[in-house]
Amino acid sequence: CIVLGRTCRRRPSRWMRSRSGWTSQSPTQNSPGALLWAPRAWIAGRWVESVLLHAGVDGHWLDIRTGTAPPPQATVLPGPVLPGLVDAHSHAFQRAFAGLAERRTAEHDDFWSWRDRMYGVALRITPAQLRTVAAQLYAELLCGGYTQVCEFHYLHHDESGQPYPDPLAMSRALADAAADSGIGLTLLPVLYERAGFAQPRLRPDQRRFATDVNAVLALRDGVRAWALPRVNAGVAIHSLRAAAPASIHELLRRLQGDSGPIHVHVAEQTAEVDDCLAATGARPIEWLAREGLLDARWQLVHATHAVPAEIDAVAASGAGVVLCPSTEANLGDGLADLPRWLAAGVPLTLGSDSNVCRHWSEELRWLDHGQRLLHRQRNVAAAPALHEGATAARLFERMLAGGAAAAGLPAWGLVPGARADLLVLDLQAPGLLGMPASHVLDSLVFATDAPALREVWVAGRRVVAGGRPIGAAAATGRFAADVAAGFAGTMVELWPA
Repeated sequence: CIVLGRTCRRRPSRWMRSRSGWTSQSPTQNSPGALLWAPRAWIAGRWVESVLLHAGVDGHWLDIRTGTAPPPQATVLPGPVLPGLVDAHSHAFQRAFAGLAERRTAEHDDFWSWRDRMYGVALRITPAQLRTVAAQLYAELLCGGYTQVCEFHYLHHDESGQPYPDPLAMSRALADAAADSGIGLTLLPVLYERAGFAQPRLRPDQRRFATDVNAVLALRDGVRAWALPRVNAGVAIHSLRAAAPASIHELLRRLQGDSGPIHVHVAEQTAEVDDCLAATGARPIEWLAREGLLDARWQLVHATHAVPAEIDAVAASGAGVVLCPSTEANLGDGLADLPRWLAAGVPLTLGSDSNVCRHWSEELRWLDHGQRLLHRQRNVAAAPALHEGATAARLFERMLAGGAAAAGLPAWGLVPGARADLLVLDLQAPGLLGMPASHVLDSLVFATDAPALREVWVAGRRVVAGGRPIGAAAATGRFAADVAAGFAGTMVELWPA
């Protein structure tokens, strides 16, 4: 058999890889949990044949073996298997807004005008509507190949800006939506206390977002106290413009000894960079590094307008970067320096952000195609000198490797100890039909423009079958009838064509 690219002389039922956390347990007829067999699976950056995967009753991989025939008790999966990816940055409520901001009546439209319109949705959505929107979104993310989502969650208070009787009402709506769909969830309550570097208070249309350090930590601790399956929590800072330096330092002081992730929007817009320079004398990432704040817990969302010295500082700190190509394109943010981020070895992940796109394969295509247009070259992300000449494989592996830290999980992927998540490809899908096995991932990213997943499993349980979320019909009906139509009417009323 082949184990992570090494020849294994042990009998297939007995191999292990202890140095990297592989267990020595072997699936047997009497073992609990799910026993799955795939004709091929993506393990350690390549396709391997005849893979037996054993998930324990706790929903984590106990054992993964290659080169073995399916035992009678195994569920035979109907296609090649990929690990799921982490969606490291989502604003679920913005799914109700997707497609409703693609017109303009003024001479100019940019991120800031889009933001003003987005606030119209944020001011109206209720906890029940948020659950419906998020349940629809999370089902779509599962069908797009994400099995964990990190919610950058700043929508906490009621429509008047006052706390709900249960301060966790909006957080609970998201957790319930995750349970409805079956996706894993990392909740990230956001520190959000001012409108800008020179605006010490929030704007009236930001009233639902108001938090301080105490509130953020109370929200995080409340989520953790639920002890829900597949739900964990870290914290977030909206941005340097939205949180005072003293508050950021106080939050970090109180996070000493806590290993949870810390996310922050940073350097998304050139105006933000200019304002930060004027207020602090430093660029946003430069300021974080100068203050000695960055470490491996940090995830810098967007980092679009980072300069080489900042990229080097992030690499030295161990922090990760979350790229959101479809949203960054939709909002006109700009293009990140992908070649330099890759060369620096910075951990990378993807985010669906505003949720105009819910498929990681399309995000990867946007990511490399943007660089092709910028540099007028092809396969910009590939690295033949590193024996990584396949663009899709290199990008997928980098996003896979960054997932655990972004979501605050101890392990991720098709490895023992990680949660038992996987994707089953549909080889009859347009773009994959007739492809040689060696080029299936390339085709999925660069030649497939239709759904290509037959099944999705999370924690050893199938949540998508036949390309459709299991039990999603009711949520879809509520979304169409109660939410999408209502918000579409609001948008047309506020911004007529």
